Amino acid sequence: MNRNLKIILLLLSGCVSAYGQFAYKRDINGVSEQWHRLELPDALFGKTATDLADLRIYGVTQKNDTLEAPYLLRRSTEQISEQAIDFKLINTTHNARGWFFTFEIPAETAINQIKLAFDQTNFDWRVQLEGSPDQREWFTILDDYRILSIRNGYTDFQFTKLAFPNARYRFFRLRIPAREKPALLSANLAQYNVLNGTYKNYYAEQFNLKNDKKNKETTLEIGLHMPVPVSRLNVHVHDTFDYYRPVTIQFLSDSVKTEKGWMHNYTTLASGTLNSLEENTFSLNSTITQRLRIIIQNQDNQPLQIDSVTVSGYVHELVARFTEPGAAYFLAYGNPDAPTPQYDIGRFAGTIPEQLTPLSLGEEQRIAAEAPKAKAPLFENKIWLWVLMGGIILLLGWFTLRMMQKNENPI
Repeated sequence: MNRNLKIILLLLSGCVSAYGQFAYKRDINGVSEQWHRLELPDALFGKTATDLADLRIYGVTQKNDTLEAPYLLRRSTEQISEQAIDFKLINTTHNARGWFFTFEIPAETAINQIKLAFDQTNFDWRVQLEGSPDQREWFTILDDYRILSIRNGYTDFQFTKLAFPNARYRFFRLRIPAREKPALLSANLAQYNVLNGTYKNYYAEQFNLKNDKKNKETTLEIGLHMPVPVSRLNVHVHDTFDYYRPVTIQFLSDSVKTEKGWMHNYTTLASGTLNSLEENTFSLNSTITQRLRIIIQNQDNQPLQIDSVTVSGYVHELVARFTEPGAAYFLAYGNPDAPTPQYDIGRFAGTIPEQLTPLSLGEEQRIAAEAPKAKAPLFENKIWLWVLMGGIILLLGWFTLRMMQKNENPI
């Protein structure tokens, strides 16, 4: 009986079909070769899926055939390489000027970074780094270079990395002007190279700063002109004294309207320390957003004077392959239900030419949604509908009587 009832309910219920559709398109101009690159405009990001999975390149041939051009999405991120250099700690001595640590490299190899780790948790030292080819004559690489560590109930901050221009010596000597012997746990010598990415700075339409004395924190709210992919923040502090403040960077993930007004929900993008020793630049996971919030924990210190905040993001571009140069191509987007496309060229990225001709995009056009075609009713005459309903009622009654008879005469 249960199976038969399900069949009847299916007959009574309608079949609902929904399909996704792209909401916007832009004409692609200048296709003349097999491979091209196409930079995505800022105005596009607020109308795409958050992961950009709904980008499609379609073309219409002269024979009115529709085709899809495969592409790769590229972000102009930094290219970072770090090569560790083998060394030996050959000497640890001290005199009235402090403690000396001498490192030997097997061959003269250029290095530009030394990462130090100490057993001490609270120190503030001004160190000197020298280099020598033979330990007879020493040349200054860094002088009065500050390293420190602060650990207490409010802060756990360390800055113990020595960064300097490429230096090629067999021997490096580090002097730490400390009374007690620094407990050097480890040192890492390396050749560190960064190929900078390409960034775009975004205009901050709103910049609101609020100092909360009760909670001992400063909140910066930044409103951008439109939703864009944000991947880096630079906080420009006016003060020149030493400071070390925990900081949290958040973005507006969604908003809910309640009886008391709008409730804004923020999600943490990154956390770190705002400090006076280095540039206050924070790298973020690329996120499409229009509103950011920065929370600075002042503890018992006076609030910092923040001059401005620079918001920037990677340049996004599509590298696409076109097989029909004579076709009319366009970029479609604005479908949150579209899955991430799977193209073969993703497995053969090494064959893509390095030099690519850029393409341009036309103005954004709204794609009109096609209204579903109205289907003729199954029964034009209402008499047939009443006959069907009556038959279904009789069928249900018959099943009910059968079940009652089985219950009165059990086997």
